[in-house]
Amino acid sequence: MTLRRIAHLDMDAFFASVELLRYPQLKGLPVIIGGGRRTVDEMVRQRFADLPLREIPASAFPLLKDYVGRGVITTATYPARQFGVGSAMGMMKAAKLCPQAIVLPVDFEEVRKYSRLFKSTIAEIAPVIEDRGVDEVYVDFTDVPGGQREGGRVLARLIQRAIVEKTGLTCSIGVAPNKLIAKMASEFNKPNGISVLYEADVQAKIWPLAVRKINGIGPKAEVKLHKLHLHTIGDIAAQEREWLIDNFGKSYGAWMHDAAWGRDDRPVVTESEPVSMSRETTFDRDLHAVRDRAELGTIFTDLCKQVAGDLQRKGYVGKTIGIKLRYDDFKIATRDQTIEQFTADAKTIRQIAGQCLKRVPLERRLRLLGVRVGKLAKAGSPEAQAPAEASAAGVHRVAEPAPFEGTLDLF
Repeated sequence: MTLRRIAHLDMDAFFASVELLRYPQLKGLPVIIGGGRRTVDEMVRQRFADLPLREIPASAFPLLKDYVGRGVITTATYPARQFGVGSAMGMMKAAKLCPQAIVLPVDFEEVRKYSRLFKSTIAEIAPVIEDRGVDEVYVDFTDVPGGQREGGRVLARLIQRAIVEKTGLTCSIGVAPNKLIAKMASEFNKPNGISVLYEADVQAKIWPLAVRKINGIGPKAEVKLHKLHLHTIGDIAAQEREWLIDNFGKSYGAWMHDAAWGRDDRPVVTESEPVSMSRETTFDRDLHAVRDRAELGTIFTDLCKQVAGDLQRKGYVGKTIGIKLRYDDFKIATRDQTIEQFTADAKTIRQIAGQCLKRVPLERRLRLLGVRVGKLAKAGSPEAQAPAEASAAGVHRVAEPAPFEGTLDLF
């Protein structure tokens, strides 16, 4: 009988590793990727224009302790992680933990280039791939030559070597009976590791893990589980299914019980359509809707143009347009509106997103602004070309709601 073998492949500190290809002299040092726009290292390059990039002294790069501005960490090298620095952490907090870290901004173009390259390298060896973002994929090893040898370890090694040869980058791979366990396993042996698990390993290797290690259990569920004195995955597995359903609802409780026992029959999906596309930016300083109106207006328009460009480049149109704000007290507000016709037009997105802005309070200073387009369809598809009158199919106009009382009519 052929065993189902599913791999989860996660690139190691991907954004940082891409930068280290450019600046190998920074290997072994704590390096933070994140923060402001890509001008920081350009200044360093100008100072050392007569030197190849790899020969610029490490001491010339900016340090996190001197960083001024906003933003969060995209990723950090493993030497930086030893100080407690991690992804999604605020730059200011990270500066207290690891002030000596070198800080570089994200080069999205370069990251996307290497993302395409490592995925195409995998596809040449194992073609059944589910794209899960810029730096991770699921791969079905089951029927691939070598996919059953040593539980998938032989094929995982082959893929690791091929990626290093093509990109110079390393990855960690977990191989297991399903996607749920494979994702957990890929974290066991980082960086550049391989972990192979079987159904019989669930109790010994999965149950001792914290509940948050299950992909799908978030911070709110974790708090509730802790209040119920459930701290490990094994604690969840020890509960009756009906008890979990009573406490977490029919669907989520049943799923939680299955997940704790390592059950997951989801297939590796090779073709998946995006649900939405969005762009957002965190400001270097808090901006006020009145005093910084011109600057906010420019940023807002640019975000709408960027989302429209993403849609057009990838061949999608959408009909639900929304905005996201984060205030100076870190509270978040979102609003959206559905229109009659699908669109990828920047002017239309800007107009409807502007109407959404009228429905949120703008008295507080803002840290972040984002624009999103959802309910996507392929441009040119029958769905996208359906006339607006087809309200019987659920296509309907949403009237513009009354503005929030006291809202400032801006942007």
